[in-house]
Amino acid sequence: MNAVPAVVAAELNAPFPVREEQRRRFREQGYLKIPGVLSAETLAWIDGTISRLVEANNPLAGVPMESRDTYGKAFTQVFNLWLKSDDAKAVSTSRRLAGIATSLLGTSGVRMWHDQALFKEPGGGFTPWHADQQYWPMASGLCVTAWIPLHAVPLERGPLSFAPGTHLKRIGRDLAISDESEQLIKNAIAAEGITEVIEPYAAGEVSFHLGWTLHRAGPNTTTEARRVHTVIYMDEGMRLVQPKNTWQEADHRAWTPSTQVGDVMADPLNPVLYSA
Repeated sequence: MNAVPAVVAAELNAPFPVREEQRRRFREQGYLKIPGVLSAETLAWIDGTISRLVEANNPLAGVPMESRDTYGKAFTQVFNLWLKSDDAKAVSTSRRLAGIATSLLGTSGVRMWHDQALFKEPGGGFTPWHADQQYWPMASGLCVTAWIPLHAVPLERGPLSFAPGTHLKRIGRDLAISDESEQLIKNAIAAEGITEVIEPYAAGEVSFHLGWTLHRAGPNTTTEARRVHTVIYMDEGMRLVQPKNTWQEADHRAWTPSTQVGDVMADPLNPVLYSA
């Protein structure tokens, strides 16, 4: 394995300024898309790094699309890339990205919850409406996902879309990602007068969304995969609460196994990535 190119390493660890107006919009909307976070050179290197790991660890390799359920059609999901290679670790532990997350959350610092690749294959289906945090046994809403497309994502390739302000409501908080969550949440946000925001992503643009912000993605109708890497950050002082469902029980075991209920999630799998 080659060392991370110096120019890439420097960028991944260089600060990125977040304006107060951007922080305000993030607090109001529950998400923010930020252009120009990654240069073309760095993005190309990340794309190669993450794509090779997904190809080597694809849990759906050889499974025809028509044989999968809605979740399986939505994306290929590979977890803990940061533990699979030093190159991926350089991406997922980037101080640049963690610094943005810290600034948006308004915390003193952030820990890693986990990272994952989400590749939507050619012909891949939609990702149903959902809120990430219903899977996570966290004591507060101070958690945020960086959604990092590894290329430009036009509408036909399945970019993420959001329901603004839903982090302040209690819609769909007990629904797993499913056909049911798609329909029930769609109906609920319509009843609230909330309009879905769906926009293409430019190359180098990264979005950040809170754990309770409702979001979805359309299908990929192109002949190329939609390649995305994600890193989930939480307040560096985040404590574990008693899991409320089987998914939270599973995530406790998977992502912070040594942490006891009521304690700060300081498991080796949850390193501090940025502390002001």
